[in-house]
Amino acid sequence: MKFNYQKICSSFLKNLPQRTTDIIERRFGLGTPYQNKFGAGQAAKRETLETIGESYSITRERVRQIEKEGFPEIQSRIKEYQGVFRYFDNVLKSFGDIKKEETLLKFLGGESSQNHVFFLLTIGDNFEKIPETQDFYSFWTRKKESVDLVKKIVKSTIKELENKKRPFVLDKLFRIQKTNLLKISNRKLSKDIFNSHLEISKEIQKNSEGQFGLKNWLEINPRGVKDKSYLVLKREKKPLHFTQISDLIKNSSFLSQKGEVHVATVHNELIKDSRFILVGRGLYALKEWGYTSGVVKDVIFNTLRESKRPLSKEEILRKVLKQRVVKENTVFLNLQNKEYFLKDSQGKYTINPIKEA
Repeated sequence: MKFNYQKICSSFLKNLPQRTTDIIERRFGLGTPYQNKFGAGQAAKRETLETIGESYSITRERVRQIEKEGFPEIQSRIKEYQGVFRYFDNVLKSFGDIKKEETLLKFLGGESSQNHVFFLLTIGDNFEKIPETQDFYSFWTRKKESVDLVKKIVKSTIKELENKKRPFVLDKLFRIQKTNLLKISNRKLSKDIFNSHLEISKEIQKNSEGQFGLKNWLEINPRGVKDKSYLVLKREKKPLHFTQISDLIKNSSFLSQKGEVHVATVHNELIKDSRFILVGRGLYALKEWGYTSGVVKDVIFNTLRESKRPLSKEEILRKVLKQRVVKENTVFLNLQNKEYFLKDSQGKYTINPIKEA
């Protein structure tokens, strides 16, 4: 539904003293929207009590008083614009009576009329703004009792994510929480309402792939090149050269990479982090995939120790090539290291007892 919010707000301010009108317009940023450098509509700036007070040579408290004195006259005209307030009421109702302020203002007013929408919500009888806290972003509600409900839903979802230890897209998370939501609210909630509840939480966040998780998870907020390299490898599910990893970090929108990624930095970070295993010349894999650390000699040593029996050259080769991307001759050359490996009369290899000890 389309409304001329600027015209409606101007009507509310009509017949007020000029100074009162000016103060309210500046406090709420109700001036004419302007175009930013990209040609998009941009709301006027809201001004502080101090700034306005300085321009009138009065105290910030006096500015507050003048603003407050104008509100009874403004609110006496609300009945003339019931259509816009019914629209706001229906929108909030469709979101389960709760909506994050930033999202609601954009939804109702776009980029250019957010301040006008904020003003109308402020003077409306049925709407209340809940200020930002340590755990929640600021949001608007039409029913105060909905605040306790949304907090219970968020708490339940945080607990579920902690148990699952992995992020989920909205559809999957909604299905997982469906039974809990019914117990908490005693009524069926839609996926959109569930999403509205989650978005006010600071603990639950969504990454650029649309997955919901806890804010401290690297899948949600990767910190630095190491975490981003880890996510790239996990996404690709195969060993990659550090130059490939670097390119994928730069070109992957899901990582929201800012600034330049240096290949040398990626290589250095991979070397230092135990989550990554060098499996070939510049090729890295994740340790969690079953790769072990060390050079080819170490891999052969671990292979023989785990087998607990002599192995043929071919058996060793197959097992080592699952761990390292190297040429066959590299494996065979390492087997000739008699300090570590011995060949028995049947041509099979064992660990030199000296090293075994």
